[in-house]
Amino acid sequence: MLRIIMACLLSYTALFAHADIKVKDEMGTFSIPTAAKKIVVLEFSFVDALANLDISPVGVADDGKANSVISAIKDRIEPWTSVGTRSTPNLEIIASLKPDMIIADVERHATIYKDLQQIAPTLILKSRGESYQDNLSAVLKIGKALDQEKKMLQLIADHDKRMDAFAKEINSDKSFLFAVSSPRGVYMHSPKAYAGGVMARLGLVSAIPNETEKAYISTTLERLVKANPDYLLVGEYGDATMIDEFKKSPLWKMISTVKNATYRETDALLWSKNRGMIAAEIMAKELQSFVK
Repeated sequence: MLRIIMACLLSYTALFAHADIKVKDEMGTFSIPTAAKKIVVLEFSFVDALANLDISPVGVADDGKANSVISAIKDRIEPWTSVGTRSTPNLEIIASLKPDMIIADVERHATIYKDLQQIAPTLILKSRGESYQDNLSAVLKIGKALDQEKKMLQLIADHDKRMDAFAKEINSDKSFLFAVSSPRGVYMHSPKAYAGGVMARLGLVSAIPNETEKAYISTTLERLVKANPDYLLVGEYGDATMIDEFKKSPLWKMISTVKNATYRETDALLWSKNRGMIAAEIMAKELQSFVK
């Protein structure tokens, strides 16, 4: 009888040891036999997640520019192969890398999900337009998919403590707003956007608290004057952008942030594209450095 019990236990242990890793993602259930070693990621936020685990992706959809990934993240991982743009990643290059796993964005890559699945098991999560909380949820799922859920939970807990410390240090009741500016226009990032969520996590008041439907909101100078942020951070994509035109108008000087010299130009790559725990803490440190 004992032999039978032991045999059953050994069979169960063997079965459990070989059980697939399963994670609920945006397309249903992601499943992979063992933790992946060669990973291709199709959004910057996923690079941040892997860097927290000291894992280097073999391929990144970096828009053809390795410097699109901020140095604080890039310095923690090995060089990768570019697999094209985030909007249209190159499937042939991805396949040539022979990845064990692909991490994709549901908004950008749902239409090519089946093609990606033909190459490797594909974990599809929120990235573009994600909130701060969306990102933490995605980060935890990445940790679970890599069989490192416990470690990722600890990393998130440590991150949370550091964000608490930043919030206590900043401790401001002023209104804040981040926007990006390109030659085509200026886009405010609402509380639903990642930057807005980081500010909220730090206990900061949004200058556009009621704008909760969209993450990114095209704005005129008149609308920006109405929002009237006490602190305005703008990340510019290019040397000459629409915010430079705003500055030429007398209306520009009516905004509280301009009157009080609390307007700041910042890195659009950090505040808009490179979302994740590493990026969030750099953003928090930047806010801490100039909040009066």
